[in-house]
Amino acid sequence: MDEVDRSRAFLKDVKRIVLKVGTAVVTRNDGRIALGRLGALCEQLKELNSLGYEVILVSSGAVGLGRQRLRYRKLVNSSFADLQKPQVELDGKACAAVGQNCLMALYDTLFSQLDVSSAQLLVTDSDFRDRDFRKQLSDTVKSLLSLKVIPIFNENDAVSTRRAPYEDSSGIFWDNDSLAALLALELKADLLVLLSDVDGLYSGPPSDPRSKIIHTYIKEKHQSEITFGDKSRVGRGGMTAKVKAAVNAAYAGIPVVITSGYAPGNLSKVLEGQRVGTLFHQDAHLWSPVKEVDARGMAVAARESSRRLQAMTSEERKRVLLDVADALEANVRLINVENEADVSAAQEAGYEKSLISRLALKPGKIKSLANSIRVLANMEDPIGHVLKRTQLAEGLVLEKTSSPLGVLLIVFESRPEALVQIASLAIRSGNGLLLKGGKEAKRSNAILHKIITGAIPDSVGGKLIGLVTSREEIPDLLKHDDVIDLVIPRGSNKLVSQVKNLTKIPVLGHADGICHVYIDKSANMDMAKRIAVDAKVDYPAACNAMETLLVHKDLKDTTEFNDLVVDLRAEGVTLYGGPRASSLLNIPQAHSFHHEYSSMACTVEFVDDVYAAIDHIHEHGSAHTDCVIAEDLEVVDAFLGQVDSAAVFHNASPRFCDGARFGLGAEVGISTSRIHARGPVGVEGLLTTRWILRGNGQVVDGDKGVIYTHKDLPIEP
Repeated sequence: MDEVDRSRAFLKDVKRIVLKVGTAVVTRNDGRIALGRLGALCEQLKELNSLGYEVILVSSGAVGLGRQRLRYRKLVNSSFADLQKPQVELDGKACAAVGQNCLMALYDTLFSQLDVSSAQLLVTDSDFRDRDFRKQLSDTVKSLLSLKVIPIFNENDAVSTRRAPYEDSSGIFWDNDSLAALLALELKADLLVLLSDVDGLYSGPPSDPRSKIIHTYIKEKHQSEITFGDKSRVGRGGMTAKVKAAVNAAYAGIPVVITSGYAPGNLSKVLEGQRVGTLFHQDAHLWSPVKEVDARGMAVAARESSRRLQAMTSEERKRVLLDVADALEANVRLINVENEADVSAAQEAGYEKSLISRLALKPGKIKSLANSIRVLANMEDPIGHVLKRTQLAEGLVLEKTSSPLGVLLIVFESRPEALVQIASLAIRSGNGLLLKGGKEAKRSNAILHKIITGAIPDSVGGKLIGLVTSREEIPDLLKHDDVIDLVIPRGSNKLVSQVKNLTKIPVLGHADGICHVYIDKSANMDMAKRIAVDAKVDYPAACNAMETLLVHKDLKDTTEFNDLVVDLRAEGVTLYGGPRASSLLNIPQAHSFHHEYSSMACTVEFVDDVYAAIDHIHEHGSAHTDCVIAEDLEVVDAFLGQVDSAAVFHNASPRFCDGARFGLGAEVGISTSRIHARGPVGVEGLLTTRWILRGNGQVVDGDKGVIYTHKDLPIEP
C-alpha cells in the first residue's frame, strides 16, 4: 500500500464530521455574503446528510456580516456633517450580535430550500469549563444528529468575556478553528475539515511561486520548514491558526484536512479519498518517514553544492548574492516577527541584557545587511584569482591561484545577523557551509536560513548552506575532519575551548574580546574622551568594545581625566579599578583584568608609561584589538610595533575593527589565531591556494628532462 492509499484508508470508517467554514469562504472581498459559494456548500452538506453522514458545522462570518450591515445603517442615518467627522470603529460585540442573526437566517433559508433542518448553537469559552454543560452539549448534538438536523456552531462573540473579537487569543478555544478542533474532540468526531481560501497548507506563502502544497503534514519534518504569509484578509488568524488547531486535533486522534472552500465539491472529494488539501494525522510520520540527514551527510551535501557553485561563472555567483539581498529585503516584516518572538522569549526566560541586545535585529538592520551583501557581490571575484605566475622551465608555467577552503562549520551564539553575514561570505567565496546558531535565536535563524537558501538556484541547491538545529549534532560534526575543512566558533571562551577540545579540524576565531585603550600623557584629551566613550558606549556587547582603559599615571590628577570619568559615568558606564585606580578613584576593585564585561562596564587602571601598558596588554589581553591615544610619535611607534594583537590602532576607536568597516563587505568573525587569517575575517580568510601547472609534455626524468629557469612572470589581467 503506497503513501496515498495508507493516508486515506481511515476514511472508510468516517461517519461523524465537523466542518469549519472560515470568514473568507463565507464572504466576498467586499464583505458581502458569497451566496453562490455558500449555496453550493449547503448542497454538499445535504448530499452527505442523505448518505448517512453526521455533519456538524462551525461557521465564521457573523462579525463581518454584522459590521457590513451596521456600516450601511449608519451611513443611511448620517447627515452630511456627520460624514465629515472622523469615523469611529463599530463595536465588535454589536457587530457579532447583528451578524449572527443575519448568518443564521441565511443558513435557515438555504437549508430549507433543500428540505434540511438546521439548528443554532452559540457557545463561549467559559461554557466548556462546566462539566455539566459539556455533557448536555453532547446529548443535545446527539439528539439533533439522530433527527438529521445539522447543528451550526459559532462562538457567541456578542456576550463573550473576551475584550473584543479578533483581539483576545486566550482561553480553552480562541477562534473558530480551535473551537472546531475542541468540538471534534468533545463530540467524538471521526474527521475534522477546515475550509480555507487556499487549496491547503503550502511550504511558504501561497502567492510565492516557489511554494509547494503539502499533501500530508508531518510535524517532525514540516514544523520548522513552513513560512506563513499574511493572515487572512478577514477572521482572526488565517493559516497559522488552522495549522495550530489541526495539529492539536490530529495528535489527539482526530484526522484533519485543510482544503479550499472555493472549489466546488471539495468536501465530497475528501471523503472519496481524493488527494485534495493537506491531511494531518497522528500516524503521518509512519506513512512517509522523515529522512534523517546525518551530520556527515549534511557536510557531504554542502561540499557537492559548493562544487556546483564554483562551476558557475563569476557573474552567476554575483547574481546569487544579489538575489539573496533582494529576498531579505522583501521579507523584512516576516523576519522581524520571528526575531521579536525570539527576543520576547529571551526576556521571559530572564536572559542577560547583553545577550538580548545581540539577539535583537534593530530597525534598519536587514536593509543594512542587504546593502553589505550587494557591496560584497560587486567586489572582485575572489575565486580562481592568479596570485603568482612562475616559468619553471621553457613551456612549463606554474600559477598559484585562490581557491575555496571547502566546507565551513560556523558555531555562533545569539546573533542572528551573523548568519546572514556568514552565508553571504560563503557564497562569495564558493564554500559550503554548516551553521549552528544559539537556541535563543532559533526562530530568527530558521527564517533567515529559509529565505537565503530559497534564493539559491536549484542548479546549486539549498543544501549549500545547512542549518544544524540540535546541539547534540555538533560533537558528531566535529569528528568529520575529512569532509569539514574549517571550524569558526563565535561566542564565549567556554564555547571556543569546547570546540577546540573536541576536534582535529582547524579552528579559527577568538575566545575573548578584551580590548584596551591606552591614553598616554601626550594625548589630546578632547580626542581621548571621544574615543574612550565611543569605545565603550557605541555597542557595549560587541567583541571590539573597550573592556579596559589604561591611563598614564601623570594624568590621574588632571581635570581632563576627571572629565572623562564624569563623561563615562554620565553615559551609564560602571567603573571598576585595578589595584592603583580603585583606591585613587574610590571605585570597586575588578576581580580580574582578564574579563570581558560585554555591557556598560569597564576596568580602569593607571600605568607608568607606554611600555607598562604594552606589558599589561600582553599579560591580560586577548590579542584582539588595542589602541593608543597619543601625540608623541615615539610612544605611538612603540605601541604599534610591539603590541602583539590582531588589530592595533592609533587615535581611533577599537570599534572600527569590523569586516564591513574595513571594506571586506562582511565578516565571519574576528580571528586572534596566528595561522591563516587574523583580525576581521572576510572573503580572503575563507580561501586557500591551489597550484596550476601548464606544460606541453615535459617529464622529470631525474631532473635531466628540463632546464629550470624559475622566472617570475607578470600576472595577466
